[in-house]
Amino acid sequence: MDNISIIIRNRDEAEHIGYAIQSCLDFFNKPEIIIMDNLSKDDSLEVVNLFSDRTNIRIESISNYTPGRSINNAVKLCTNDTILILSAHCQITRMNLEKIKKELTTHKAVFGKQTPIYRGKKIGRRYIWSHFRNSTAVNMYSQIEHRYFFHNAFSFFDKKFLLDNPMPESIPGKEDRFWAKDIVEKGMTYLYVPEIEVNHFFTNKGATWHGIG
Repeated sequence: MDNISIIIRNRDEAEHIGYAIQSCLDFFNKPEIIIMDNLSKDDSLEVVNLFSDRTNIRIESISNYTPGRSINNAVKLCTNDTILILSAHCQITRMNLEKIKKELTTHKAVFGKQTPIYRGKKIGRRYIWSHFRNSTAVNMYSQIEHRYFFHNAFSFFDKKFLLDNPMPESIPGKEDRFWAKDIVEKGMTYLYVPEIEVNHFFTNKGATWHGIG
């Protein structure tokens, strides 16, 4: 076992969540997977249950949803020291867990590269996607957003640190940027590593895709 707990937030993600879970099984040995479900109305939880014979999967419902609250609630349920937060519409394509665990001894979080996939097509790295370049970055700063840039759709943490430094719960979105700002202001660092990567699939309701041509 790789002793990793994976948090996947879900709301009507039947189209992609199976790819997310299968990629976890492809790259990790018997991971613990916690699904935080936000009152889904599609058959996404049926898809999740298809994998119950492959690894330890736990489904938790959350009604008073915010992204930060969902993550924080899930962290309390994790039984392993290393935590991966993975979007339900992301599919892991490259992984180096040994490198990640090593970097987490120095940095408080590690996030990886994302490749935007629009209906099967890899698209150009415009707007938000331009942040996911090929070079490592400490405390990445976004000239587009004019603030520190951290993206938790594919991000790793030490459980104890995340318990002590939770995501902001009152913010309806971009909670990861506010979390990153707080970490930097406390004199700590987070790291972007391009050697780990996911495909990030287009969704109609995904805020990440706003402004993409």
